[in-house]
Parts: sequence; structure tokens; C-alpha cells
Amino acid sequence: MFFKGCPLSCRWCHNPESMARESHRRYRRERCIDCRECAAACPEDAIQVYAQGVKWDRSNCVYCGTCAGICPAEAVELIGKIVSVNDVMAEIAKDTVFYDESRGGVTISGGEPLLQPSFLMDLLDACGKLGVHRTVDTSGYADTHVLLEAASRTDLFLYDLKHMNPEKHTSFTGVSNEKILANLEVLSRQEADIIIRLPLIPGHNGDPENIDQTGAFVSSLPGVTRINILPYHCAATAKYKNLGLKINSTDIDRSTPEFLESVARRLENYNLTVKIGG
Repeated sequence: MFFKGCPLSCRWCHNPESMARESHRRYRRERCIDCRECAAACPEDAIQVYAQGVKWDRSNCVYCGTCAGICPAEAVELIGKIVSVNDVMAEIAKDTVFYDESRGGVTISGGEPLLQPSFLMDLLDACGKLGVHRTVDTSGYADTHVLLEAASRTDLFLYDLKHMNPEKHTSFTGVSNEKILANLEVLSRQEADIIIRLPLIPGHNGDPENIDQTGAFVSSLPGVTRINILPYHCAATAKYKNLGLKINSTDIDRSTPEFLESVARRLENYNLTVKIGG
């Protein structure tokens, strides 16, 4: 489950639809059949159809979702909606038989799930009552008391570390890493089950100095021994285009297998169990 809204603005974000709290509209021109039904149905008269496709008047569009609901080719999609805990649990309950067989469960990601603490706690409680394993995927950028409140209801944390240098972290993500690192230290002392995740971004955080600092810091945390390297990929490029958002990562290259292996070996020097991939 993906929560919308994130306090970070990572240059390489692969879930741009989750950055803002508000709904996003995605338009895929290659699916559009030029039927003009969306324009005819729009209650705000906010849609114009041109030879190059459909365009929305930002000043008039209220993101009601009428266009997405009526599009016969599914060229328009409204991403993000307000739901209740009961709505979510109704979907989760459908798959409990699969969780039992696979020993899986629910992963709550984003965006940043800790940005909506009240809903998150209620959802974690509801999953707990149903006996569903609960994983929270977080950047750690939240008030400490919120993180600890979630920890009392969570079976596993996937905790992202973007960079160890505070200035570079701010430059690449828009926020300092001070709160993130401090929260991780506190969380590890609660005997929480934690897997560290390192999004490996060539030219940004894959240099030996940062990898060594990351390995030394993680290995100093009580009970934390696992780190997953997440290779950068370009799969989100089309997302930015379809969402009408500016992409800031066109200058980032993909990691080679040799580079990924070298980083993994370097981290293993700190007695960490390293996995390449999710």
C-alpha cells in the first residue's frame, strides 16, 4: 500500500506520483483514441483536445476523476484517493489465504507513511488484529515519537539510507539526514527488526567514502545486520512525462553489475549481510 505525500524530494525518485499529498492525474497519449468523451463529460469544462492529445486547464480542474472514470481506453488515471481503514482492510482481507501460504503480509510504503500517523497506527492495529504481518517502508524522516509508536505495531522496518554526509543529503533530497540517522539509532535500541535499504545512485552516493561510512554506521547499530542495495533504474522516466512533472535524473547512469558487486563486497567488510535488490 502506497501513502501519498513525502517530506523528501530525492532527485532520483522512482515514485513521483507519491511525492505530493494531493491526487495526481496521469495521461498516456499512446492509449488515447481521441474519442473526446473526457472533454464532453468534464463538469468544469477544464479539458481541451488538440492534435497532440488532451490538455487540462490547471486553473479549472478540480481533480474530480470524471475524466478517468469515463475514458474507454484507460488513457487517463487519477492517482491517489481518500480511503478509510475499513476500505483498505476489505482489500487486505481478500488475500489473507496467500499471506498464510507465503508467510508474506502487508508492506506500507509511500511517499512516507509516517507523514500520516493517525491513519497508519489505525491500519497497523487492524492488520495486527487480523494476524497479518506488517512491514513499514520509511525514510525515517519523522518525529521520533511517531516512529516509536509505529514500532510497537510493526513487525519489520525497511529503512532507507540515502547518504551519510548531511550537506550532500540535503542537496540530493531536500532535507538533512540528522533526524534520519538519530531515529535509526533509537529504533535499533528498541530491538526492532530492521533491514537497511541503500538506493545506490551512481555519481551521488556510491563513492568508497560514503559506502564505508554507511557500513560503519549500520554495523554499529545493535541487532541490525542486513542491508539491501537498490540499483538505480530509469523506469520512472515515463511516469514523469505522463504526470507532467519535471524529471531531475536524466544525467544518472545505471549501475553496472561489476559496480554493484564491488559495493556489496565493501559493505560485507563490516560484517553485514548484503543483498542486491529489494
